[in-house]
Amino acid sequence: MPARIDDLTCCRAVFACWVFIYHLNLQLFEAFLFGPLTPIVKRGYLGVDAFFMLSGLVLAHAHPALGESWREIRRFWGRRLLRIYPVHFVVIFLLALLLAAATAFGINPRDPGRFSGEELIRNLLLIHGWGTSGRWAWNYPSWSVSTEWAGYLAFPVLWLGMRRLTPGLAGWLLVPLLAALALVEAAGGSMRLNLAFSAGLARFVPEFLAGMALARCAPALPAWRPVRWLTVGGSVALVLAVLAPWDTLVVAAMFCVLAGIFARGLQGREALLARLPGFVFLGTISYSFYMSFAVIEMIQAVLWRRLAILPGDHAIIFAFITTAATLALAWSLWRFVELPGKSLYR
Repeated sequence: MPARIDDLTCCRAVFACWVFIYHLNLQLFEAFLFGPLTPIVKRGYLGVDAFFMLSGLVLAHAHPALGESWREIRRFWGRRLLRIYPVHFVVIFLLALLLAAATAFGINPRDPGRFSGEELIRNLLLIHGWGTSGRWAWNYPSWSVSTEWAGYLAFPVLWLGMRRLTPGLAGWLLVPLLAALALVEAAGGSMRLNLAFSAGLARFVPEFLAGMALARCAPALPAWRPVRWLTVGGSVALVLAVLAPWDTLVVAAMFCVLAGIFARGLQGREALLARLPGFVFLGTISYSFYMSFAVIEMIQAVLWRRLAILPGDHAIIFAFITTAATLALAWSLWRFVELPGKSLYR
């Protein structure tokens, strides 16, 4: 069984870019920059849901025999914390420096409560996505990292239970998990699955478990020959589902795509996305990329507001600068923060 499946790494690049473009579109006040792709862009918040499923899948695939000993579990928690926390901390530090510099020049934040001490403590403790906060604060995309951290803490117990299920039973578990997600969407009202902070865990849990269930089903997938059709069919269904009003359908289609890609990887088949130039690298730095946007957004918001220019009036320029700056910061965080952090747990 391959330890790493490059196409899954590439999926991280796709999902991170989808979320980024969604937020970019919001900053442009939906200035029609994306034309006919706008309906897809507007559902970009669902890239986070794909990350939740992928996280459960990858963790279970990477730790198929995680034991019950406290030493092994503590080591797992320590490695996961070192994986996410250095970048998280450095980005908060950068935002604090920017806030201090802006204050020194007489520039006050439009929403001071976003940078309160209470919110800072929640962010530093990685609990702001557990229902303890109900607002965008500090590095706001990290709410999903906070929910992931909750998943990491629960993973040893959840995976122990999942491993006791037969592959077939784990497959049938997907039905109630999808139903639970549909209930979460119904409870979200007009927000659908675009839930964060106070309701983020309700969105996260069924998707994280679905990813783990897929990993448990893995022994049966290689024997099923038409995995290509699962990938292709899931991709077609994904495009169609984005045009439908139900987020749960989009998540189900993304699950099918991930299942097909995962099965192909287990069979050792030729990669699909990994053949595209730069995709593996973009997937590799996707975490730093995802965590970089809020910093660039803050700088851009101040600069454009001081110049009295609306981003939507110069959408292409704004999009180019934001994308280039986010990529530059992401590479720097990956090279000088994320990589050194990874070296600590090898």
